[in-house]
Amino acid sequence: MDEALFLDHVAGRLAGLPGVRAVTLGGSRAQGTHTPDSDWDLAVYYRGRFAPADLRGLGWEGEVSELGGWGGGVFNGGAWLTIDGRRVDVHYRDLDVVEHELAEARQGRFRWEPLMFHLAGIPSYLVVAELAVNKVLCGTLPCPDYPEPLRAAAPGVWRERAALTLGYARAACVRRGQVTELAGALATGAAQSAHAVLAARGEWVTNEKRLLERAGLRGVDAIVAGLRAEPGALERALDEAEALFAGAA
Repeated sequence: MDEALFLDHVAGRLAGLPGVRAVTLGGSRAQGTHTPDSDWDLAVYYRGRFAPADLRGLGWEGEVSELGGWGGGVFNGGAWLTIDGRRVDVHYRDLDVVEHELAEARQGRFRWEPLMFHLAGIPSYLVVAELAVNKVLCGTLPCPDYPEPLRAAAPGVWRERAALTLGYARAACVRRGQVTELAGALATGAAQSAHAVLAARGEWVTNEKRLLERAGLRGVDAIVAGLRAEPGALERALDEAEALFAGAA
């Protein structure tokens, strides 16, 4: 089955599930940055009732989570599947939640949520970003611009989180020579700072995979690589990181 037929087939089956109002293609394949072995990222937008058991009933091989199985916030579950030999991720998106977060983003408001595999966690406006960058395959969804109130508010929130992350590391890790903990703080602070940079530009973020490159913060690699278990060296690393993060725009 060629890629176009494959996508039509999978999207059609997902669109036919009870409660589903729309299906989108996301990730690298929606943005044209994929490689031949990239997986397929799909999202099902449902209203009211959605039963993961119905997705399991399609008979595709893989793991299907319950609602809330991937953190319980805006990123509320999904499935890792193999279909026709291809890797397919399916994300659940509650339309009531998505519409609420769109309204909040337009007022410059958002929440921070932890999410596995994301160093900095995610903003609740991630589901709004998906509306803007994903390709609608079935149904109808809004395609929002980046709200100016969010562009004004989000950078300061992210920069404050980065400053607190590095400040804690300076107080708790330096004198103990804790290289691993400080490296983790640098990585987290870099991701938080990158969110600030891209929010200030009005650029949507849906994951962290190319976040540092997009924000011009890949230089943190050299800082992390040079860490040594000496308080003076760790202090200097934090100074360098703070200067790098502050200068990114």
